[in-house]
Amino acid sequence: MITLKEALTKTKEELAILREEIEAKAKASDLNAYIGFESSGEGVPILIKDNIQVQGWSITSASKILQGYIAPYEATVIKNLKSKGMMAFGRANMDEFAMGSTTESSFYGITKNPHDASRVPGGSSGGSAAAVAAGIAIAALGSDTGGSIRQPAAYCGVVGMKPTYGRVSRYGLSAYASSLDQIGPITQNVEDAAILYDAIKGHDPMDSTSADFDWEDIANTMNAERKLTIAVIDNYISEANEEIQIAYAQTLKALESAGHTIVHHTMQNTKYDIATYYILATAEAATNLARFDGVRYGRRAEAKTTEALFFNTRSEGFGEEVKRRILLGNFVLSSGFYEAYYVKAQKVRHLILDQFNAIFKTCDLILSPVAPSVAPKIGSVGDPLEMYKSDMYTIAINLAGLPAISLPVAKNSEGMPIGLQLIAKAFDEKTLFDGALSMEKVVNYQH
Repeated sequence: MITLKEALTKTKEELAILREEIEAKAKASDLNAYIGFESSGEGVPILIKDNIQVQGWSITSASKILQGYIAPYEATVIKNLKSKGMMAFGRANMDEFAMGSTTESSFYGITKNPHDASRVPGGSSGGSAAAVAAGIAIAALGSDTGGSIRQPAAYCGVVGMKPTYGRVSRYGLSAYASSLDQIGPITQNVEDAAILYDAIKGHDPMDSTSADFDWEDIANTMNAERKLTIAVIDNYISEANEEIQIAYAQTLKALESAGHTIVHHTMQNTKYDIATYYILATAEAATNLARFDGVRYGRRAEAKTTEALFFNTRSEGFGEEVKRRILLGNFVLSSGFYEAYYVKAQKVRHLILDQFNAIFKTCDLILSPVAPSVAPKIGSVGDPLEMYKSDMYTIAINLAGLPAISLPVAKNSEGMPIGLQLIAKAFDEKTLFDGALSMEKVVNYQH
């Protein structure tokens, strides 16, 4: 598959042929990464996660409850793509309403990992990552609420970037947890990620959380020779399995040999990150998904009373994981538990940000695992708590609103990709991409 940078140099006729080839390859694939072949016009084709609105498309967030819904408007990121010579082309499979880490909860069925079809591609942007890794898509857009871009990118051996909260408009993104969600790129390499990030970023008056300032584009100014100070969170590494730890140590050695300075720090136990995230995210999810009641959106169940209509529609329309998170969210927001759980979690969220800010006083970037292991086998993560633990390295970044990028650095003994992530200060995407480009060059990952 050609890179995004190369595709942007193609003629209109060449791109038309390329889109035909991509669609044919996607239809022939057994990965179940694509769930639709809509096209938004002309340009370089970019695969779109099924929770980003494209006018006239069926956008369902991979849920039964939204079958039949047609997007009446365009997400800001889609408009931004068009202004940069790109286009929305095809919908990617995902975990239902972005609630999952394996893409197994999709109404459309399980997506497979292109490196091993018996394994998951990660989630919730599993379809986006699998398609890019399989050479079906040139690049894709995903969304990241607690690691949903970076984790599938790591599992599939591609690059996934989560921008600073507020750097990319959320207008047109189906909300999971509004204070955590961010749209970002999934690409074949770091340079393509910078190009796609540049295309979608920017202030948007339609999004009240959008940051009202801009900088120059990053893709043309990245500097892989820039020497940076990179922090290691020592007590986090022990949570990962042995092969992840070995890849981490080798990457640190390569970065140090390239002239970067390594410093060491500790942070609070990841169990507090997990507890905080799943209180706040589920509380926001319960509120956001209250709108799906059989009256305003999507499918409607048969019922004789209004109460039965709401109950039947939501019972039939939502999958098990979505129901679980709605129940958790309603519980922590309920009378008698709001102060004990939700308010306390908001306080811990501020402590997490304070810890990151203290570490960034001594460094430019933080290097961390993305997940404690490589992609698991399909059906092997039966316990929801085990699935939640797979987010232990990614959710703190969303809670703090920081930018981060995952890139492949090695393969384990079974040939499965291992990804690590770099984390930067808020709105310092320039340093993040400089470090990522340098890291990509020194590890020289072989796809």
